Amino acid sequence: MASSSLRKLNFSIHQWSSYSANYLPENIIWDKPNDQSSRWSSDSNNPPQYLILKLEQPAIVHTITFGKYEKTHVCNLKKFKVFGGLNDVNMIELLNSGLKNDHVPESFNLKHSINNNMFPCRYIKIVPIQSWGPSFNFSIWYVELKGNDDWELVKSSMKWFNYYREREAIRLCLKHFRQHNYTEAFESLQKRTRVQLEDALLSKLHQLLVVDGNFEACEQLLETAANSGSFNHYLKQQQYKPKWMPIVPSPKEPGVIENRPGMRGGHQMCIDVYTEMIYLFGGWDGMQDLADLWSYHIPSGEWTCLSRDTQNENGPSPRSCHKMCLDSERKKIFTLGKYLDSTMRTPENLKSDFHVYDIDTNKWTQITDDTAAMGGPKLIFDHQMCMDIGKNTIYVFGGRILNSNLATVDDRLCTEPSFSGLYAYHVPTNTWHKLRDDSSNVNLGPQEIKSRIGHSMLFHEKSRLLYIFAGQRSKEYLSDFFTYNVDSDEVEIICDGTQSEVPAAGFTQRATIDPDLNEIHVLSGSNKDRREDNVKNSFWVYDIVQNKWSCIYRSEYGGQENGQQTEPCPRFAHQLVYDHIKKVHYLFGGNPGRSCFPKMRLDDFWSLQLCRSTKEQLLRQCQRLIRQHHFQEITQNDPVAALTYLQTELAATVDHNDIEESREFQLLATKLFKQSQQKERDINEDLEVDEKHEIRTQLFDRLVEFFPEHMTQPKENLMDLISF
Repeated sequence: MASSSLRKLNFSIHQWSSYSANYLPENIIWDKPNDQSSRWSSDSNNPPQYLILKLEQPAIVHTITFGKYEKTHVCNLKKFKVFGGLNDVNMIELLNSGLKNDHVPESFNLKHSINNNMFPCRYIKIVPIQSWGPSFNFSIWYVELKGNDDWELVKSSMKWFNYYREREAIRLCLKHFRQHNYTEAFESLQKRTRVQLEDALLSKLHQLLVVDGNFEACEQLLETAANSGSFNHYLKQQQYKPKWMPIVPSPKEPGVIENRPGMRGGHQMCIDVYTEMIYLFGGWDGMQDLADLWSYHIPSGEWTCLSRDTQNENGPSPRSCHKMCLDSERKKIFTLGKYLDSTMRTPENLKSDFHVYDIDTNKWTQITDDTAAMGGPKLIFDHQMCMDIGKNTIYVFGGRILNSNLATVDDRLCTEPSFSGLYAYHVPTNTWHKLRDDSSNVNLGPQEIKSRIGHSMLFHEKSRLLYIFAGQRSKEYLSDFFTYNVDSDEVEIICDGTQSEVPAAGFTQRATIDPDLNEIHVLSGSNKDRREDNVKNSFWVYDIVQNKWSCIYRSEYGGQENGQQTEPCPRFAHQLVYDHIKKVHYLFGGNPGRSCFPKMRLDDFWSLQLCRSTKEQLLRQCQRLIRQHHFQEITQNDPVAALTYLQTELAATVDHNDIEESREFQLLATKLFKQSQQKERDINEDLEVDEKHEIRTQLFDRLVEFFPEHMTQPKENLMDLISF
C-alpha cells in the first residue's frame, strides 16, 4: 500500500497489565521527550506486564513508533513483543523486537497480512520483556500507530479475515476428528464445507499409513516427495554441525625438505574456486615480516612456493596486516596496505604502495608507489578489501592510517588514531574514488559510516551489496552490521549491535560469504572480553533472507581424541577462505595468544565443512521410523517374522556407525525378547483399533514435521482452545 494511505490512528488506553500503572497521565499521551513524567510505567518488571491500546475503529495497522526520553533511561524497553487482533483475547504476534537505549524515536513495521491478504486490528497489545536496567520496571514514553482505517478497505479485509478464521476453525475440527478416528464426522464436515485439511500428498500419506497400514507404499510416496523438493525447507532450517579436518602434508622421502609455508599470523589468503587454488602471502612469524608467496592446489594437496621474496621480483616488500583480493576471471591478485613499527614510520616509508600479481605469468607489477597521491587511501593496516569482478572494481574500507607523528609503542591503543573511509578503485581506468569519509559522530546520520580496523567486509555479487560487520575503533569494540549498495550508493543498517544473538563485539574475526545459500560465515577472533591465555573462537552463520544469526560452534581449548587434534586450537590473526562451490572453508596459521610464548605463531592447516542432513539422510530417517513401527506391529502377532524383519528390512535403514542409532536398534531386539516372554498372554491378539490408530497417527505427525507449513494440517489442537 502506498505510504500516502498511512495515517495516524487514534487510540485510548484499554488496560495496563493486571496491575495499576505508576504513571497514567492521560488517555492520549503527549510526545514530550524532555518530560520525565510523560510516560506510561508499570509498577514492576515481573510478568505478566502488558499495555493494550484500543483503536477508535478497526484498521490495517502498518507501523508502530516509540518515542523516548531526551537521554538514555534504564526503563526503556530492551525487548518487547506486539500483538494485535479484533478483540483483546485472541491476538496474533505482529512484532518481536527491541529499542536502542538512546533518545532517537524508532519505528517498526507490523505484520498486517496473511497469505498476501491484509487483516484488521482493533486492539494492539505491547508486551515488555526486558528493560535496559535489569531490575527496573518498564516505561513507554510515547506510542504512535500508523495504518489505514478507510472503511471500504477495512470492511473488505474483515470479510476475508472472518472467512480465514472460519476456515481455520474448520481445519482444527477436521484435525481433531481424524486424530480421534471420528471418520463419519470428518467425512461429513469435509464434504459439507469443502475445506481441505492439508496438501493432497499428505492426505494420501495419512490414508496409506494410518488407515491402510501400507508401509511400503508410504516409503515410496515419501521418496517421491523428497525428490520433488518437499523436504528442502526443513533441511534448510536445521542447525549446521562443524566438521574440522587437519590437512596434513604427505610424507616426504628421507632427506627431502618439506615445502610448505612456515608459522605466521597477520598473513593473507585468497582462493580461486574455479582452479581450486589457494594463495598465501606474507605475515609475521613472531620475529619479522615475511614476503613469501605460496599456492596450494586443493585436489593434489601440494604447496608450491611461487616466490621466496616478492620484493626482489618487483613485488611488495615484507609485510603483515595487509589485504589481498583475487579477480578469478582475469587471474589477478591485488594487495594493499601494511603495518609498520613506530621506528619505521619515516616520511619515505609512509607511502601506500599498491601491487598486482598476474597468476598466469607469475609476475608482479607495482600499480603505484602511493595510492594517496592518486586520490585513494593513505597507508593503512587492518582494513578490508573486496573485488567486484563484474564491474572490475575494488572496494577498500576502514583501516588505521599510519602517521609518523603518531608513533607510539602500541599503535592500536593510541588515543587519537585516524581511520580511512570507503574507497573504490576502477581497475581498467586506474582511478580511485572516495565514496565515504570516516564519521566520528556519536549519532551517525542514516548514510554515514564509522570506520574501524579488524572488521569484516564481504561483497554479494548478486545483490550488489557490501556487508560490513564489527571491528575496533581505539578502545571501542563494535558489533554493528550494515550494508552498502555499490550501485545506489546507499547505506542500510541491519542491526546496531544491541541484539544479544550476534557474534561478540571485537576484531580479527574472519568472515566468508556464500552467495548461492545467501549466508555469511564468521569465525571469531579477539574480542573485548579477551584475556591472556583465554582466547576463544566461535563460528556463526548469518542467514541473509531470515536476518538471523546462529552460533554453531564454540572452542576454548581445541579438542583432542586419542592424542590427535580434532579441531584447531583457539587463535586470532589467522586466515580463512571459502570455496562456495564445494562448500569448504580453509584455515591457516594465526596467533594462539599465549603470554608465556609471545612470539609463537601457528602453521597448522585445516578444512571445515558445515554439515546438515542431506535429502538422502532424511529419507533414510523416515524409512527407519516407518520400519520401526511396522516391526512393532509384526511383533504383536509373529515374533519370528518380526525378528527376520528386524535383521533385514529394518537393519538396512540403520547407520550402525552412529552410536545412538545402533543403540536404539539393539534395544528393539531386547523388546522383541520381552514380547516373546508375554506371548502366552498376547498371542493372536491384535492391538485395539483405537490404540493402533493413535500410534499410527503419532507416526504420521512425526513425518509431517519434515514438510513445509503451507502443506500441513494446523499445528494447534482444538482441545487447547478450551480453558478452565
